Amino acid sequence: MNKIFLIGNLTRDPELRSTQSGIPVCTFTVAVNRRGRQSAEAGQPDADFFRVTTWRQQAENCNRYLAKGRKVGVTGTLTLQSYVGNDGQQRYSLEVQADEVEFLTPRGEGGERQTAAPQAGAPEASDGFVRVDDDDLPF
Repeated sequence: MNKIFLIGNLTRDPELRSTQSGIPVCTFTVAVNRRGRQSAEAGQPDADFFRVTTWRQQAENCNRYLAKGRKVGVTGTLTLQSYVGNDGQQRYSLEVQADEVEFLTPRGEGGERQTAAPQAGAPEASDGFVRVDDDDLPF
């Protein structure tokens, strides 16, 4: 069974692209601190870096609501990718194909990149919800 669970912080803003058939793909890198291990340099904990890939609606949500420094929980499968670097050396990268991404940084904390735009003419409540008049409901 290949299943990985990660909790960490984004190292940079997510990148959203599309396949040739128009399917959204979002990639970002998560830094996960190792427990109980301290680096000799300025007390920084050792960290592992995982490249995460999300697809479709999840990719669009990650691009919209995540930003550098935000904390996330990721569940998915782990793969090892190899490539040749610019210096000609063989390099390896851990990549996670995300099944689930949980946004762990509370709303309003950290650098929130984008928020969904409220509907025209609908006043937005202070908690981020759009107020809807009962007469506008179809039921």
